[in-house]
Amino acid sequence: MGAGVVQNGQARGQGRGRRGRGRAAARPMSEINVTPFVDVMLVLLIIFMVAAPLLTVGVPVQLPQTAAEALPTETEEPLTITLAADGRVLLMANETESDDLIAQLRAISAERTSRKVFLRADGTIPYSDVVQVMGALNAAGFADIGLVTDTGGPRLDGSDR
Repeated sequence: MGAGVVQNGQARGQGRGRRGRGRAAARPMSEINVTPFVDVMLVLLIIFMVAAPLLTVGVPVQLPQTAAEALPTETEEPLTITLAADGRVLLMANETESDDLIAQLRAISAERTSRKVFLRADGTIPYSDVVQVMGALNAAGFADIGLVTDTGGPRLDGSDR
């Protein structure tokens, strides 16, 4: 009863112990520890949530007010053209000359899938200047033009709301 048999060249005290260790202890774990991955993703999420509002670059423009509702947003970042009160024309955040606007818009049109453009114009800009930019947009192939306004303006029936 006290004698044991050593198999496969195992000496006494080696082999499986009480907890079942043996060859399994030498094998790498087949489970992935996702805790560090989750920690890094949460930190990146917080960084992007804080930084995202800071990335919206814009020129201060006093937009006219209207009673119209906002348009639904799309997946692609919309192309934005801004007409500032001092007469500058900005394509997204880059200032551009009026003469180069159609050529730049055609180059952008070749790269984009969406034909939607948002036109932001200061309320003090003459209507003729706004229409000229709309004509340039149409000549460059952008027919879906949204005019950006602030909400809360007067209605045609004379009521404020």
